[in-house]
Amino acid sequence: MNSTNKSWVTLSLLLLVIFIASWQLISMVLKNLPGPMPVAKTAYFFLSDPFYDNGPNDKGIGILALYSIGRLSVGFIAGSFVAIVLGVILGLNQTLYKAVNPYIQVLRAISPIAWMPLLLYSVQNSNATALLVVFMASVWPTLANTAFGVSNIKRDYISVSNILQIHPVSKVFRVILPGAGPTIVAGLRISMGSAWVAIVPAEALLGSLGLGYFVWNEWNNLSLTSVIFAILIIGLVGVLIDQLFNALARRLAYVD
Repeated sequence: MNSTNKSWVTLSLLLLVIFIASWQLISMVLKNLPGPMPVAKTAYFFLSDPFYDNGPNDKGIGILALYSIGRLSVGFIAGSFVAIVLGVILGLNQTLYKAVNPYIQVLRAISPIAWMPLLLYSVQNSNATALLVVFMASVWPTLANTAFGVSNIKRDYISVSNILQIHPVSKVFRVILPGAGPTIVAGLRISMGSAWVAIVPAEALLGSLGLGYFVWNEWNNLSLTSVIFAILIIGLVGVLIDQLFNALARRLAYVD
């Protein structure tokens, strides 16, 4: 490990110590706030058997996390597919892109949770509504980035593909998508973050099994240690997902 790596690792560990110490001090002042040790004991309890299944409403934290990740994956893949297809179409037509872009920006600014009452009223199914919330969270950032990336591909790439008379479908996969790849992945990364943030309150409000359901259920049981533990798990899972997209982005980045 070189000196640079040692420096950031040392600083990161120091910040962690400061955070835990501050948390402990605050918990001593606010008597109702659990400190690090009670939360650690709760974490050990849940992580010692994360995949137990004692019935419909009593499952381990690992199973609940899989519910959330599965729901996230289905909605995200569907939303990303629609977003990339529409983004390519818009990116290849500047007039259409400029006409539609203001509406994309308006829809992009709307919280996915704001759609939930309308979606629940329409489909009248909590699981389907949760999937649609993830879908709505996934569409707009990827759509905007894909359209932008495709519209800004070097004209030389398009010109060469036209000279070689590459089939339009082949051109999309061999020229357009690779050329706009880094921008599309950046949009997917934003969409995934937005979808992960949206799925937790959606599960909590809809009563769908998952980490959001766990948080809300533990709050109803007045178990703040479990709530804090769930918050940490949600954050860790989100970081792992983001790191996967970060690795993908590095693979697609252009190197001079």
